Amino acid sequence: MAATKRRRRAASSSASKKKARLSSSGKRAAKPKVRALDERLPETARLQASLRESIERDIADRIEAHQREVAIIKASLRREGQQPPLVLLAHGDSWFNYPLNGNSVELPPRDTDIIAHLKKMGSPPPKILNISHYGDATTDEMGLPKQQRLIAALRNPKNWLTGKPDAILFSGGGNDIAGDPFIIYLDYKDSNSGGLDAERFAGRLASMRASYLDLFLFRTRYAPAVPIFGHAYDWARPMQPHPPCTGPWMLPSLRFAQWNIDEGTLIIHDALKQFGDMLAKLQGGGYDFTVVPTQGTLAKEDWANELHPHPKGFGKLAQVFLTALQNRFQGRI
Repeated sequence: MAATKRRRRAASSSASKKKARLSSSGKRAAKPKVRALDERLPETARLQASLRESIERDIADRIEAHQREVAIIKASLRREGQQPPLVLLAHGDSWFNYPLNGNSVELPPRDTDIIAHLKKMGSPPPKILNISHYGDATTDEMGLPKQQRLIAALRNPKNWLTGKPDAILFSGGGNDIAGDPFIIYLDYKDSNSGGLDAERFAGRLASMRASYLDLFLFRTRYAPAVPIFGHAYDWARPMQPHPPCTGPWMLPSLRFAQWNIDEGTLIIHDALKQFGDMLAKLQGGGYDFTVVPTQGTLAKEDWANELHPHPKGFGKLAQVFLTALQNRFQGRI
């Protein structure tokens, strides 16, 4: 009998403890949550993931805004039967996506790049779906994720008036050379060379050329008969001013290899000339590719830093693009 009572008290005590673990709503208390995967990643990885998400949101917002504009134009054309504007696809680097005012950060950010200016030029002004992002090299721009993004944009009928863009604007090559890897292509001053190592830089040019050739193949497959417009930048020069978030891109490597600013200016000029010559050969290769003649457009005071002009300089470059488009599409822009 005593043993039975002890068993009953033990069972009662166990039941009381179980009830105590229940919340006032009758539900069991929540188990400690396992931290989300991104919380367990290193800080650098979390920042990179956050940046990728921010980029994707930004581009998605641009696409949505572009589609609203195209829808308005389609409705207008049905009512009035007027000549439609050019509808272009832009893909590139910071010359097509520069959210700074020279070296200054503005809030809210304001794009001051070529595409931002070109959208306001011409009669009528073109409609441009801009999926560019600053910092991309040609190997990034023609890498798998960016090609998939291009395909999605090209296949969405909401983006175009006639099923595809009238032209593709492409900006690529500057980030393949500039930045910390620039040192790879430099000889040391005391080696009695001209600055650029011919063999190593030829290898970099070959890589950029491969990216452009892949761009042409991509166009033939996913946007047949659509012309491509590119450019070879302008005569950049080493300098110290740069945005608070990045740069300088070339001066540190030049100083490391013992070249001064005047000598470095000649080295950069040489690199850009070789890049321009390579694009010129592609222009004559039957690829329906136009090199917009931007080299020689900017004055010294137009440059904000080593890679980017002030807004006024970007406006000058956009004017050169406008002329090239007007020559190809007479009466459309």
